[in-house]
Amino acid sequence: MAGARRIVVKVGSSSLTTAGGGLDADRVDALVDTLAKTTGEKEVVLVSSGAIAAGLAPLGLDRRPRDLARQQAAASVGQGLLVARYTASFARYGRRVGQVLLTTDDTSRRAHYRNARRTLDQLLAMGAVPVVNENDTVATDEIRFGDNDRLAALVAHLVRADLLVLLSDVDGLYDGDPSTPGTSRIAEVTGPKDLEGISIGSAGKAGVGTGGMVTKVDAARIAAAAGIPVVLTSASQAADALAGRPTGTFFHRTGRRSADRLLWLAHASTPRGALTLDDGAVRAVVDGTGSLLPAGIAGVEGEFSAGDPVELRDAAGRAVARGLVAFDAGEIPQLLGRSTRDLARELGPEYEREVVHRDDLVVLRR
Repeated sequence: MAGARRIVVKVGSSSLTTAGGGLDADRVDALVDTLAKTTGEKEVVLVSSGAIAAGLAPLGLDRRPRDLARQQAAASVGQGLLVARYTASFARYGRRVGQVLLTTDDTSRRAHYRNARRTLDQLLAMGAVPVVNENDTVATDEIRFGDNDRLAALVAHLVRADLLVLLSDVDGLYDGDPSTPGTSRIAEVTGPKDLEGISIGSAGKAGVGTGGMVTKVDAARIAAAAGIPVVLTSASQAADALAGRPTGTFFHRTGRRSADRLLWLAHASTPRGALTLDDGAVRAVVDGTGSLLPAGIAGVEGEFSAGDPVELRDAAGRAVARGLVAFDAGEIPQLLGRSTRDLARELGPEYEREVVHRDDLVVLRR
């Protein structure tokens, strides 16, 4: 922890806003004080919630709306306020802030993924603090991350971070409800077995965010499986986490760093349809290193366009993989079960290719 050079810090809405909505300037300044003192020796990417919560009071809303249209309106108002507050607060230390808004499409598609990485790397190289958030103003239910904890885990992978710090209104993961006598904080998690039998709450205290402890633990699992250690603690103990002092709950690495955007494809994309594979194609995709060819497809479902994520299913309907499809849904029925050579002869050379290329495919089940 102490030797981490590049760190992604995620802070939730409850740590930045008042219970009734609106930014708490003192809380923002306290967080920036900690981060600014750290960024001289380390690079920090801040994943910040709070846009929707910050927009509630200015729009006269007394609670977070449930409908998407009003959430987007609140995000539109609140995002400007949030970044303006960060800009003013970091300016006290002579630090610049760069806003980066992401959707799942920005990170699961190859060219967009490279652009996102290049932007974040350049901001850090120029001494700016990237402030990352989901682009709630335009994101729909079909193309959104769902919570910024998962976004933070994926951003940590994107920027090749050495450490992910998840800040909450609770000082770590407990083996029960922290308010119940007899429960205790879990200091370390070395793997999934350490979490067996533990009840993880799903709601935060303040009610202005979308996550809770369950989303933070899920994010920690994603990052740890991608080779990135995680500290889960409270915003008030951020300085300890960034300095490498024992605090909160530490999640050890459980895997190696995986290939670029495939982690995003597995955890951030929402399939727009599905392809059913025959047994041979399932073996080639799951156990081999091959791409998905038309000859191995037995069925197609959904409405999707070339480049969209789709599920790859076995004959029993179980999702075994996910990938970016190279054809529109309407084109695939004429390809089912046929060789690429036959398709090229009948339909043209542009059909002599994979339906899902191996480089655009991630295995979900073995």
